[in-house]
Amino acid sequence: MRKHINRLGVRTASALVAMAFATQAAWALAPFKVQDIRVEGLQRVEPGTIFASLPLRVGDEYNDEKGAAAIRALFALGLFKDVRLEATGNVLVVVVEERPTIADVEFAGTKEFDKDTLKKAMRDVGLTEGRPFDKALADRAEQELKRQYINKSLYGAEVVTTVTPIERNRVNLTFTVTEGEPAKIKDIRIVGNQAFSESTLKGLFDQDTGGWMSWYTKSNRYARAKLNADLETLRSYYLARGYLEFRIDSTQVAISPDKQDISITINVTEGQRYVVSGVKLEGSYLDRDDEFKSLITIRPGEPYNADKVAETTKAFTDHFGNFGFAFARVEAVPEIDRENNRVALVLRAEPARRAYVRRIQVSGNNRTRDAVVRREFRQYEASWYDGDKIKLSRDRVDRLGFFTEVNVETQEVPGSPDQVDLVINVVEKPTGSLQLGAGFSSAEKVSLSFGIKQENVFGSGNYLGVDVNTSKYRRTLVFSTTDPYFTQDGISRTLDLYYRTAKPYQHQGGDYELVTAGASVRFGVPFSENDTVFFGGGLEQTQIKSGTNIPAAYLAYAREFGDTSWSLPLTIGWSRDNRDSALAPNSGRYQRLNTEWAVAGDARYIRGNYQYQQYIPLNKQYTFAFNGELGLGKGMNGQPFPVFKNFYSGGLGSVRGFDQGTLGPRDVTGASLGGPKKVTLNAELIAPFPGAGNDRTLRWFAFVDAGNVYGENDNWELSELRASAGLGLSWISPLGPLRLAYAQPVRKFAGDRIQKLQFQIGTSF
Repeated sequence: MRKHINRLGVRTASALVAMAFATQAAWALAPFKVQDIRVEGLQRVEPGTIFASLPLRVGDEYNDEKGAAAIRALFALGLFKDVRLEATGNVLVVVVEERPTIADVEFAGTKEFDKDTLKKAMRDVGLTEGRPFDKALADRAEQELKRQYINKSLYGAEVVTTVTPIERNRVNLTFTVTEGEPAKIKDIRIVGNQAFSESTLKGLFDQDTGGWMSWYTKSNRYARAKLNADLETLRSYYLARGYLEFRIDSTQVAISPDKQDISITINVTEGQRYVVSGVKLEGSYLDRDDEFKSLITIRPGEPYNADKVAETTKAFTDHFGNFGFAFARVEAVPEIDRENNRVALVLRAEPARRAYVRRIQVSGNNRTRDAVVRREFRQYEASWYDGDKIKLSRDRVDRLGFFTEVNVETQEVPGSPDQVDLVINVVEKPTGSLQLGAGFSSAEKVSLSFGIKQENVFGSGNYLGVDVNTSKYRRTLVFSTTDPYFTQDGISRTLDLYYRTAKPYQHQGGDYELVTAGASVRFGVPFSENDTVFFGGGLEQTQIKSGTNIPAAYLAYAREFGDTSWSLPLTIGWSRDNRDSALAPNSGRYQRLNTEWAVAGDARYIRGNYQYQQYIPLNKQYTFAFNGELGLGKGMNGQPFPVFKNFYSGGLGSVRGFDQGTLGPRDVTGASLGGPKKVTLNAELIAPFPGAGNDRTLRWFAFVDAGNVYGENDNWELSELRASAGLGLSWISPLGPLRLAYAQPVRKFAGDRIQKLQFQIGTSF
C-alpha cells in the first residue's frame, strides 16, 4: 500500500501556506529506512538529475526534515510545477509534474523595437526555446517591455502575454503589443527666471515642442534622461555667467488623460550674479607656482564662470600628470562675499604620490590586433606616468581612423600605491568599404565610380584598396596597398599600380584617347611624432591615341615628343599631422607637401603640391575648417610641362558646384585641359546635425569654395577664380559613408560647366 508522505506546489501563495500546514501533519510519520527510490512522471528530464539533487540515498533513514529538504531541492531546479513524495513499503516514490517547455517566443505589433533584439533580450532572461516556462519570469518580461515603451514616450502602449499549450507539454509564448501614438511635449515652462528670457533658456534644450525636423530628431518626445541632461545644460549656462548660487527647485512633468500630451514645468532660483575678486593658490605645487599660474583662465573682475574654473582645475591636474602625479587632487573653493556680490577662488592642490605605469591594456578591439594600437603609444610600461605622452598616445590611436571612440582610463593597482594600469577603451568602426560615387551634369548625365577599400586588413593596420571609375569618358583602375610599419621603427611602404583612360565628352565629338599606366613605391620616414618625410620612385607610360577632334595641345605634344612617353619620376614629400582625429577632426592642423621630379625618360618635368588644413573648435558643437591647396608644375630640359600631368579642379574635393575637373584652360574643341598651376581654397562651418547631439557620424556643414587652374603661360589672376557656396551633409550611415553637397556658383564665367548636386555613398562591411 502506498503512503502519502509529502506534497508541495507553487500555484499561489495561499496554496503554499495551506500546504505547509497540511504537510506538517503528513510529515509526522515514523521514520523508515529507504530500500529503494523510484521516480514517476518524467518526460524530458533525466532521472539522474533527480537523484543528484535528492539529499536522500538508498540505505538512509527517511524523516520529516530530509523530506522537506528533498522537495525544496527539486523545486529549486526550476523544472517542475509539482513535486510529491510517496512511500510504497520502504520504497520512496518521487512523483513530479514537469513544467511545460517553451517551443517558441514571438512578438506581434512591435514597430519601435527590432524583433531579433527583443528575442535576444528574452534569451538573456531565460525565456527561449527549450527552456522551462516560468509564468513569473514572463510577467516580469511583460513589465520590462512596458517600461521600455514608456522610455520611448509611448505611454499608452499595451502588452498582452499569450501562452498557447501545444503537444508534448510545450507552449508557444506570444507578446502582443499595441504601441499607440507617442506622447509629445506640448509645453515647456520655466518659472523664476529674470536674467534671461524663457525663449533663450528653452533654446538650450535638446527637448522641445517640435519643429520641422521632429520626425527625425524626435526632440518632442519626452525622456527622463534627456530632461536631466537639459537641466544640467541649464545649470551650466547660469554657472558660466556668474550665477554661483543658481539652483533648480523642482521639476513637474504632467501627462494628459489620453496620454498623448506632456507638459514640463521647471522652477528655478537664479540668485545673485557674482564677480571674481581674486584667485590664489594653496597647497603643494612642486615649487612650480609660476607654471601653474600661467594655466589659470579665471580673471579677476570678470563674472564667475564655472566652465573656466573646471578648465583651470583640469589643466592643473593634467600638468601634475606630466610629472608623474597621476592622482593629484585640485579643488576650487569659493569664498563668497554676498554683501558685495563677489567671490574669491582658492585653488587647493594635493599632488599625492608619484606613480609609474605597470601595465597597458587594450579593450574593445574585437578586430584590430593589440599590437596595432600599442605601437602608437608613447607612454611605455614600467615608465613614469606622463600625462602629455598619454594624451599624445590617445590622439595617435584616434588618428588611425579605425575607431569611433578612443578613451584612456587610469586604474589604481591594489596594494601598490605608486603604480597604475592604463586601459585603452576603443569602439571599432567598419574600416572596409564598397564605395559608389555619382554625379549629375549636362555633359555626362550620370557618372559612376566604384571602389573597394580596407584600411585595416585582417586587423593588421595595413591598407588595401582598389578604385574603379566607370565613367564613360574618364575611366580609372587603381590598386594600392600601404604597410604603415614596414619596419619596426615606423617606416611605411606604399605600392601603387594604376591604369587610366580619358576620352572627350560626347558633345565635344571625337574618339581620341589618353592612356596612362604605371607603378610606384613610396616610403614614409617619421622624423618626429607629427612629421613624416616621404620618398620613392616609379615608372609611368602615357600614350596619346589619336582620333577625331583631338585637342591641339595633345596633338602638338605627340608630334614633338611621340605619341607614347615614359618617365621615371622620383618623389619626395613631407606631412605634419596633429589633428585630434582622422575620422572627424575638430581641432588641429594638417600639412602635406609632395614633389615629383622626372629624372629620366621622354617626359622631363617637376611638379609640386602643397596642402594646408586647419580645424578650429568654436565651442563644443561648432568647428571652423579651412583647406588651402597650391599646385605648380614646370617642364625641364627645355621641354614644356607634359599636358597629361596637368592639375584639374572642380567638383568634390576642390570647387564644389562645378563639374568634376572642368575648370581652367580649354582647347579650341572645348575639352578641359587642366593646367600646371592650381589654387584651391575651402572654408567650412561644421556642426552636428540638429537633434543628433555631439554625434560625429552625422554632421552638416556650410561651405565657401574658390579656386581655378591656370595654363603654363597664364598669370595667377585672382579675377579668374571661380567661387561657390552651399550646404552639405556628412553621414557614416548603416550603408556606409555618405557625403552630399549642394553648391551654388557665386562667381562663374561663360562656358563653365555647372554641377550643383554631388554625392558619394558607400556600403561598409
